[in-house]
Amino acid sequence: MRFIFALLLFTCGLWADSPKKPNIVFILADDLGWGETGCYGQKKIPTPNIDQLAKDGMRFTRAYSGAPVCAPSRCVLLTGKHLGHAEIRGNIQAKTKFPEFNEGQLPLSESAVTFPMFLQKAGYTTGAMGKWGLGPVGSTGDPNKKGIEHFFGYNCQAVAHSYFPPYLWRNAEKVTINKKPISGHPKAVEGDVKLSDYQGEQYAPKLMIEEAEAFIGKNSKKPFFLYLPFVEPHVAMHPPEESVNKFPKEWDDTQYRGGNGYTPHPRPRAAYAAMISDLDSYVGRILKALDKAGVSDDTLVIFSSDNGTTMPSGTEKQFNVGGVDAKFFNSTAGLRGYKGTVYEGGIRVPLIVKYPGIIKPGTTNDSPCYFADWFPTMMEVTGQKSPAELDGESLWPTLTTGKAFVRKKPIIYVFPETQGQVAVIDGDKKFVRTKLKTKTPGPWEVYNLATDPGEKIDLAKSSQAEIEEIEALLKKEVAENANFPVPIPGVTLLAK
Repeated sequence: MRFIFALLLFTCGLWADSPKKPNIVFILADDLGWGETGCYGQKKIPTPNIDQLAKDGMRFTRAYSGAPVCAPSRCVLLTGKHLGHAEIRGNIQAKTKFPEFNEGQLPLSESAVTFPMFLQKAGYTTGAMGKWGLGPVGSTGDPNKKGIEHFFGYNCQAVAHSYFPPYLWRNAEKVTINKKPISGHPKAVEGDVKLSDYQGEQYAPKLMIEEAEAFIGKNSKKPFFLYLPFVEPHVAMHPPEESVNKFPKEWDDTQYRGGNGYTPHPRPRAAYAAMISDLDSYVGRILKALDKAGVSDDTLVIFSSDNGTTMPSGTEKQFNVGGVDAKFFNSTAGLRGYKGTVYEGGIRVPLIVKYPGIIKPGTTNDSPCYFADWFPTMMEVTGQKSPAELDGESLWPTLTTGKAFVRKKPIIYVFPETQGQVAVIDGDKKFVRTKLKTKTPGPWEVYNLATDPGEKIDLAKSSQAEIEEIEALLKKEVAENANFPVPIPGVTLLAK
């Protein structure tokens, strides 16, 4: 009956007048690969809570992040603009442009608008616990200035490389949590690696999940939005010893000594599994907190990841960055590429959406969608009109009816890092160019994702007419960005 009622509200445009707007919880994992949870094919790491979320909601198989790395992906998510229009298109420390700040990333501008700001106007209490990455405390990108009423966690992505940092931020208050913090970037070691050398006193994720549970309990009587950009499984690998010991000692025949950056670990496979297992436990705790507060049936829950699993790099060839053994876990589930690339392994991410009585449980949706779609979706969920300049399209009709989502606009990536890359996803076709910031830019590559999700068969030779259409599209859709320049051969960018 609730499902029929919701459809009537949606059809008649009366949702904004309903007695209570739905609570919204957006859980964002950090560097979680497309194949690293059970419901997406993972065989070694149990993720019962995420799997149950999929059973209770809708699981998407062609969902995409906002970007191949952290900060720009979050920018696309919160502002609803793709990387051709987004202010933040890569990871840059704030101090490179604003020397008054000694931590944090390049901030969103004062004029940048986020969907949490609109949720505030609609009467929502808004909170965020986790990693921000869109501007230092006191800057124009401060979470308190971008729609987040209560923030607790890491403001800076670099600080978040340690799970035992010196402090976290509670709004503008710097809260000391470790008098003897553990660096996420110690020197590589040659001798035996000891787990105890990289364990601190206060484990930051424990504090953040507790703050999130308290936020739900405190704000359950009125509509709330809770943004949970958790830090797992982003390296460094600092999970508690009890979490590591849940996994077989036989897995690890080689210690990770730090040759690929970040913290060494004596049991890298077990440690990485522990981080994903802990992430799964946080999902379970949030769902239990909603149950305890009596608001589970009135809450839209979204789970996704900001980009794919970490990439190969460094001297220890068995591992990816930070000691992650992505091949052992089949982290990309056959997709090409990793974090930092616009190939599928870098940008295709898990997406699960649950709303009891509104979204049919146990459903799967193969429609392509991406982070920019969440801003207009939130507007429709809360009965508000979307700003005209958004690039995303509302997923709400698909979520409420289960029907395929037919995109009107292509998905666009203009990424300045990893030598410069661009990608356009238009239906089942994907167009890619790499090495754009080198002396020998790569040619266009074209793939049919319906038949070739691993991007192995390049169709560029037979797709010249389509390539010309994509170049014409990019001329209209990509604006210059002085902080994140990307030259695209044959394409003159619009002045911002």
